[in-house]
Order: sequence, then C-alpha cells, then structure tokens
Amino acid sequence: MNLLKNWRIRKAEEDNESVYISEKFGVRSLHIGSDTIQSAMRIAHPNDLEIVYTRSMMAFLLFNPDPRKVLMVGLGGGSLAKFVYHRLPNAQTVAVEINPRVVAIARQFFYLPPDDERLQVVVGDGVTYLETARSKSDVIILDGYDAQAQVEALSTGVFYRSCARALSDSGVLVVNLWGGDRNFKGCVERIAQAFNRRVACLPAGKPGNVVALAFKRSPGMPRWNDLQHRALGLTDTMGLKFTDFVRDLAAMNPDDQDGLPI
Repeated sequence: MNLLKNWRIRKAEEDNESVYISEKFGVRSLHIGSDTIQSAMRIAHPNDLEIVYTRSMMAFLLFNPDPRKVLMVGLGGGSLAKFVYHRLPNAQTVAVEINPRVVAIARQFFYLPPDDERLQVVVGDGVTYLETARSKSDVIILDGYDAQAQVEALSTGVFYRSCARALSDSGVLVVNLWGGDRNFKGCVERIAQAFNRRVACLPAGKPGNVVALAFKRSPGMPRWNDLQHRALGLTDTMGLKFTDFVRDLAAMNPDDQDGLPI
C-alpha cells in the first residue's frame, strides 16, 4: 500500500515528537520522533509478534502461563496487547499510553481491538498510574522508550518499587532494556533492589535488546530441565520458541548449573 509509505502525523509546534508509520515488504512500522522502529506488524499476520524482543518479553509465561490481570506501560503499535488478547483468553489487559496519537494509530493502522471487558487502553502517565493503582496485576509489561532513549521516569528506583507494590504475590515485571545503553547496568541494579535481587535477564536477539524478568516472590529456583519441559508445551500453544528462551536464560544467568538462581 504505497499510499501509506510516507503517511505521517505532523508534530505541533509545541510538541517535539512526530508520530508516523512506514511500510516495506509487507511490514508496517511505527516511528516516534525518529526513524527508529518502535513497533512493527506483518500485515498478513497482524496478531503475531514481528519484532524479536517482543517475543522474548513473553518469556514470563514460563513462570505464569495463565495470568488473569496484565498491565502494560507503553502501547506502541499494540503488538503485545494484541498477542495477549488473542492468545490468552483468560487475561484482562490494561495498557497505559501517554501519547493519544499513538493510541489512534494503533487502532486505525495496527488493528488494535476496541476496548471491551478484556482490553482497556488508558491515555495517561504510567508513573502516575502505578502510584495510584488499586488492583494488583499478575504481570506488568514495561516498554517505555521515546525517540532517543528509555524514558527516565520509567527507570527509577521509585518507579520500580511502585511496580513491585502493584504486582500480585506471584507477579512478574517484564522490562525491555537496551543492552548497549550506558545506563543498562544501573537500570538492572535498580530493578534488582526493588525486587530483593529476584531478577533474571534474557538476551532478546539483535540488535541488542535484553528483557529483565523481576519476581515479586521467588519462583522456587526452577530447574532448567523443568523449564524446558514447560517450554515445549508453550511452544505448541503460543507459536514462539520458548525452548530458545530457556537456553538463553541459562546462558545469561549461569550462577547455578541446575536451575535459575532466583
């Protein structure tokens, strides 16, 4: 659809971020303030996860395969929201997105379903939402980047502690990080402090994303063999390579040869 090739919402004078989409080889991409791809969708398979790191963020299912309450901070094109909506029928999802134009584009061009009893999109600030959250979530998925870098307010120790408070007892925080960021180690350390060191990191493929999984309570130091068994079942039902996630978790968290050291 060449008509969409240069489709763009022009930024207002008081706004420093334009929001636009591009399309190439059957993949539609979302850009916010730069040519960096913030979200992507293969038009022939709109409910699949096109970008590698988004697939890796679903690794939380190894520890909670049937979450009932999912909170997302950062919507983008809605790839993760759509995947949860279509693949996890028992889950109720709230997605918090600060930019209303992003929400509009996700609805119109990335096929994000309308709000219903299983999906609610809130236009608002994720920090404020977490500070005032009244209900507990089983999973919080955090993907908070602007045109340049990770949003600073979404990577503070205070914010991560708010995430921990907003999780159920068996809850998991899932954070998309950029491994090449000079603040990467500091960010992981702040997550670890907020979650009493119960953090595991998963390399999320090229070009260098890393997914941090932080646990409200210890998942019981699951053995690698047990995780591989879970991964086989999830691969069949979710269509993602969970066995690769287990392999990569073992490579990046090698303190214990028998199981995940958390």
